[in-house]
This record gives sequence, structure tokens and C-alpha cells, in this order.
Amino acid sequence: MVGAPRGAENMTDWLGLPVLASAHGGQIDGMIGWVHVFMLVLFVGWGGFFVYCLVRFRRSRNPVAIYTGVTSNVSTYSEIGVVIVEAVLLIGFAIPLWAARVDGLPPENEAVVVQVTGEQFAWNVHYPGPDRVFGRTDVKLLDLQSNPLGLDRTDPAAKDDVTTVNQLYLPVNRPAILRLRSKDVIHSFGVPEFRVKQDAVPGLTIPIWFIPNVTTAEMRTRTGNPEFEYEIACAQLCGLGHYRMRGFVTVQSAEEFQKWVQDEEEKLKEQESNPFQ
Repeated sequence: MVGAPRGAENMTDWLGLPVLASAHGGQIDGMIGWVHVFMLVLFVGWGGFFVYCLVRFRRSRNPVAIYTGVTSNVSTYSEIGVVIVEAVLLIGFAIPLWAARVDGLPPENEAVVVQVTGEQFAWNVHYPGPDRVFGRTDVKLLDLQSNPLGLDRTDPAAKDDVTTVNQLYLPVNRPAILRLRSKDVIHSFGVPEFRVKQDAVPGLTIPIWFIPNVTTAEMRTRTGNPEFEYEIACAQLCGLGHYRMRGFVTVQSAEEFQKWVQDEEEKLKEQESNPFQ
């Protein structure tokens, strides 16, 4: 198993962030770390300057106001330095990282593509099946209990589609592309360990992608918590039941994931042959 680099783990520990479990997460933590360092320098620098001003321009030393003002350019140079550092953080770190997450989607034939649809108050997960084609959905077929996505099983492309509620299965060390949608209000898909968070907006399909590189089983060993689960938290207040809108991600080995897919396909075949069971 390939985990996070030692440097990324050190940064994660220093920041007190959740355990890292995605390939790109080290870059996110690195940027957060540099922002913290810069803010610390600013805090100490401007705090020191404030104390200096209190002492240097105290009333006992300057009983009469001086109307000429400060003639030194130190503050100007300091402000220019702050702007330069902020530009480096933005242009050198934030924008390239954002572009890689938004525009750098991997080829779909190399990834696991899943549609994740939020609703009050659940996450509906839709896999395209072995044909890699998502089946047709119809709002007339919606049923919150038996068919929350309105999947039309009469569509040939939908016959092998697998759906789950609040449970997302992914293989380790393979790109995952999630197409986020919403049935009602704005939700927000967030898994802290993967360093991903993205709003799901009604009427839009918004893709996000990441590579999980630590299985659920390995994370349980690392954390010492046999009950550990990657939790999908809705990070957007979406109604009175927002607090219970929780889903879970199970990261498996390639073999375990393939077995899960095969088991789900077998269940679909059994349901098709015995529709009244």
C-alpha cells in the first residue's frame, strides 16, 4: 500500500488535520501550512510594529503633535512584501492546485465514475455497471423508498446499474470521478480525509475527482479504531435534518471492490428473475 509521503504526514500532524488518505491531499496540506506560516509572520510582525508605535509615539515622549508625519518608507516596503507573498501563495500554489482539481480530470476509462445525488437528507449513489453507461432516469418513477433516483430499469443501459444510499464504495489507488447533483436544495459533499469538498447544486452536474490511497481496513489499523469509517458530511446547512445527512465511503482493494460489484450484479439478476420477491 502506498501511503502519504513522510513530509505530508508531518504537515498534517503539525496542522492537526484529519489523517490524510488521498494522493493530492499533501499538496492541500502544504498550501494550508504555508498560509499558516505567512499568517504567523504577519501576526508577529504587525503586532511588534503596533507595540513599537505605542512605545515610540507615547504621549510622554511626544507631548506635542507632529504634523509632518512619518518620513520612513519601511511600512511601504512591508506592504509591498506582503502583496508579493500573497501573490506567490495565490499564483504559485492556489490557482495551479485549483486548476488541477477542476480541469485535470483523468480519462474516464481509467477511473471509477459515480453519480452522487444529494437530497434532504441522504446521499444517493449511482454506478453505471459493467457497460459504463448510466441508465435513464425519470422523475415519474421516483420513490423515496424503492427508487430514490427514478432509475428506469426498462432502459437497457440501466439494467446493470448499481445504486446505494449513503454508502459509496471505491477501489484504492484508482482515480474516482464523482458527478455531484442535488434533487432539492444546495448540499455539500465533503470527506476531510480525502481533502475534498464541493457543493451539489440543483440543476447542475459538478464533477470532482481524487485518488484514495488508504483502504478503510488500513485506516482502522492506523487510527487504532476498529469502527473507523470515512464519513461523507454535508457541509452546507440544508434543512432541519441537516445533522443526520451522513454517508460513508468504503475504500477497498481492487479485488474486494470487484467482488462487491459482482455481488451487486448478482443481486440485480436475482431481482430481475424474481421481481415479486
